[in-house]
Amino acid sequence: MNKVTIIGAGRVGSTIAYTLAVQGVASEIVLIDINTARAEGEAVDIRQGTPYCNPCQIYAGDYSDAKGSNIVIITSGIARKPGQTRLDLAQTNVNIIKSIIPRITKAAPDAYYIVVSNPVDILTYTLCKYSGLPEQRLIGSGTILDTARLRAKLSEHYMINTRNIHAYVLGEHGESSFIPWSLVNISNVPVMEYRNSFNNGGLGYGDLDINEIDKYVKNSGAYVIERKQATYYAIATSTTHICKCLLSGIDTTLTVSTMCNGEYGIDNICISLLNVVGHKGAHCKVLPKFTDDELKALQNSVSVLRDVINTLKI
Repeated sequence: MNKVTIIGAGRVGSTIAYTLAVQGVASEIVLIDINTARAEGEAVDIRQGTPYCNPCQIYAGDYSDAKGSNIVIITSGIARKPGQTRLDLAQTNVNIIKSIIPRITKAAPDAYYIVVSNPVDILTYTLCKYSGLPEQRLIGSGTILDTARLRAKLSEHYMINTRNIHAYVLGEHGESSFIPWSLVNISNVPVMEYRNSFNNGGLGYGDLDINEIDKYVKNSGAYVIERKQATYYAIATSTTHICKCLLSGIDTTLTVSTMCNGEYGIDNICISLLNVVGHKGAHCKVLPKFTDDELKALQNSVSVLRDVINTLKI
């Protein structure tokens, strides 16, 4: 029996609830939203489809209904609009999450917490500072979505199953994120060598333009928002994947945002590195060796987040 509480029943929160139900990850889902009618409508709509899925009890509730939750997912806040950066939302959404923290942690003190709202790194940092809960149970979705976008694009380029692609986006979930290309491989072949590694001379792939790939990953959110006003499918499947990893007995490495305590010289900030996630939470980090340029990119991402944090009332 896995119980998940989702705070925020907008497009992202409701799509996460739907995905959890359809994939059979949760047997009980609570939707909490200031707009109770919206939460009720979303819950009923999803519940009416569950006869064709795994059994799942889903309903709208309040903070007291979160009692006994295994996982709490926070999606509430002001959504990003066309032309806005994630960091533009900072103070408003910091204030919202600060108002939520005491109520939800009182109801569900033993849950894992996943922050999805943007700017996710700063809101995860706020949760770490205000909740009083163990840091390994406090996770931001971070660059897990960016990583999925990267792998999807490389899969398109090379016409290969995404499961054969090992590639990561690290740093801030935003403009200063970076791809450590020195770590990218396809079937254990470094990505820059992959095209020429076939015994028949290759399969007709075009040149890999890493600058274009980087732009694609960074601009994907804005591209979708411009065309359909919001992104929710990809983040829902990504968040559901985090839930599955937390509830599994086998650890998985994920590019999620967690508090740093000296890794790569980074301290007292939440940012995405390669984390080991399982039933102990995000309980340790994998620290691969970066090139000098990659380390500079990571430090730049840290500086961007620190500069924003220094302007906020957290």
